[in-house]
Amino acid sequence: MKPVEIYTSPLCGFCHAAKRLLKQKGVTFTEIDVFRAPDRKPEMIQRANGGRTVPQIFVGEIHVGGCDDLYALEHAGKLDSLLAA
Repeated sequence: MKPVEIYTSPLCGFCHAAKRLLKQKGVTFTEIDVFRAPDRKPEMIQRANGGRTVPQIFVGEIHVGGCDDLYALEHAGKLDSLLAA
């Protein structure tokens, strides 16, 4: 399985929903809390091609986008193949 990274904030409902979907699928991910580590936010913005909102989700080097994008991949049946190594 490809490594998954998700930039989050503790008060973000979309972040919680994205993490819940990943957990339901048994996906291990690295969470980067930009609220507690604000020095990581510029890194997130650069990696997300200017995306400033959380969550920002990455599978390997692929920028998935936010929570809605993650769920759209799941509903289209494309998330599992993206996650597969």
